[in-house]
Amino acid sequence: MATLSHFDESGAPRMVDVSGKGATARVARAHAFVAMPPEVLAALPSNKKGNPVEVARIAGIQGAKRTSDLIPLCHPLPLSYVDVRIEAEEGGLRIETEARTVGETGVEMEALTAAAIAALTLYDMTKAASKAIEIREIYLLSKSGGKSGDYRR
Repeated sequence: MATLSHFDESGAPRMVDVSGKGATARVARAHAFVAMPPEVLAALPSNKKGNPVEVARIAGIQGAKRTSDLIPLCHPLPLSYVDVRIEAEEGGLRIETEARTVGETGVEMEALTAAAIAALTLYDMTKAASKAIEIREIYLLSKSGGKSGDYRR
């Protein structure tokens, strides 16, 4: 079993030292799904106060940029690119995010945070219409770059 890198030999939590790593191009993609009743989904385009999907997209980008403020041992990263795509489909909204950087550590947490924050924003903006909305299936789709190599779900 692999050892957990955020703990020292005595078991105390620590930030991983990445100073000896070389900077490489890194990309990560993540996913989330917001399940909602059909009538809530159908009403989104005609919302009088604006488009919740666009607000969630911007919130996801902002969330990726603030990842190290939210997750205690996460390194602050200079993000080169963040994208949040939200598509309506049967049963709800599918969120796919992408984060890119050139650095010493990966951007998986930034991509996952973007997906989670976009999903939470959709929930916040639609909860008045239904309490049956659910956030589901937040996971990493892929990552590339770095010593550990590529991953595809």
